[in-house]
Amino acid sequence: MKPELRRILFAIAVLVWAAVLLYFHASGRITKYLAPDFRPIAFVGGLGLAVMGLFNLLTARQQADCGHDHSGEEGGHVHDHETSDMHPITALLLMLLPVGFSVAWTKDEYSAAALARKGLYDSPSQASPSFLANAMPPLTREEIEKSHRKTPEGFYEFSLMELFFATGDRELQTAIDGMKVETEGRWIEEKTRNPNGTRKRLYRLFITCCAADSRAIPIILEFGKAPPDFPENEWMKVSGTMRFPMEEGILHPVLMVEQAAPTEPPYEESFMRN
Repeated sequence: MKPELRRILFAIAVLVWAAVLLYFHASGRITKYLAPDFRPIAFVGGLGLAVMGLFNLLTARQQADCGHDHSGEEGGHVHDHETSDMHPITALLLMLLPVGFSVAWTKDEYSAAALARKGLYDSPSQASPSFLANAMPPLTREEIEKSHRKTPEGFYEFSLMELFFATGDRELQTAIDGMKVETEGRWIEEKTRNPNGTRKRLYRLFITCCAADSRAIPIILEFGKAPPDFPENEWMKVSGTMRFPMEEGILHPVLMVEQAAPTEPPYEESFMRN
């Protein structure tokens, strides 16, 4: 293959990668994969790839001096500095097919099996709450009530993260235990410690930098009867009384549900570093 054609093909590959990064920003899908601090880096990277790809495409037919003396080469043959062991078409396909299939087929969310691997059914004792506990002053029920908005129905609004990590913070746990709270998250089956079929699980994802390092933050929903029927991963707003019972020697965050209804997904569908 002629060097000029190889340069054109590889410039197109770079432009495709640039288009993917910029598309994720323009469509808003980037929010599912990166925490806010890292999104500008991906955006700048997409712009940089676009500039580089356009430059290489526009200069693909220009001849450049390699800096070597070819006067002694037999027959006036000029050796090619752009050859490689891999055929250019093969290299192009390896660069474009994986990213193309990923963009086309991904659902921008985890399967139930992937969520289980990311801690959906782990006990709270396996997650360290120290960063949350150390950052907070001593708490009382009165202070917590003052810092959380109260709904017209009398429930205090809590994030799922607060309720989950309270299990590992004795002071926070004591203050919240027995409070009427409201929280929201994704609805999924409870596959452990659910002999009577009266439980569900509510979760959100905690992301440090990107989707690859995310982990599930869940609480248990106890209905005392057969739970209502809603689709898996439906966004739900749930209200009830917060408890921290000891089950099989481990404390668990359990919300004794009084109300549960579908709700609109938040703009950010995962917990971020801030």
